Parts: sequence; structure tokens; C-alpha cells
Amino acid sequence: MSRVTDPAGAGRGGWLPYLLALGCAVFGLAWLWVGGAHAAKGGTLALAGAMFVAALARLVLPESRIGMLASRKRYIDVVTMAALGAGLLAAGLLLSMTT
Repeated sequence: MSRVTDPAGAGRGGWLPYLLALGCAVFGLAWLWVGGAHAAKGGTLALAGAMFVAALARLVLPESRIGMLASRKRYIDVVTMAALGAGLLAAGLLLSMTT
């Protein structure tokens, strides 16, 4: 009897890293939406954090546990997400608020 396994690992917690990164990103976007211009710096930094969390999860977790965060080869995914996180971090830190 052969058993069909899910390559994304959805039954074994494969969705958890994806949902964690998605939740952080939604939190950052909600922060931006609700706070407007006053919360631009904090929301941008929260989005950068979400990208770094996703990159770290993709780097340390095995293929069977990563779920939808795996779209390409591991190093391409990690470099892409870390570069996006670094860009958002730089934008958030360099963002000046004039009143």
C-alpha cells in the first residue's frame, strides 16, 4: 500500500513558517494603513522584520517543514528575502518624519 505524501509538508506544520511571515507582513501593513504618515517608519520596519523572519525560516528549516516559503532553490529564496528585508530596513531607518 503506497502512501501519498504532501511535498509542502502541510500536514506536519509546513504552513506554520509561512503563516508566521504572512502574519508579520499583515501586521506591518495594518500598522501603515491605520497610522498613516505618522506610522510609516514603524510599519516599514515591521515589514522588514517580516522579510527577515521569512529568510531565516527558509534558511534553517528543512524542505519538508518550510511549506509555501519554498519557491526556488534555498539560497535564491534566502538572498531574495534578505535583500528585500535590507531594502525595507534601510528605507525605514532613513525615513525622516517632518512635522
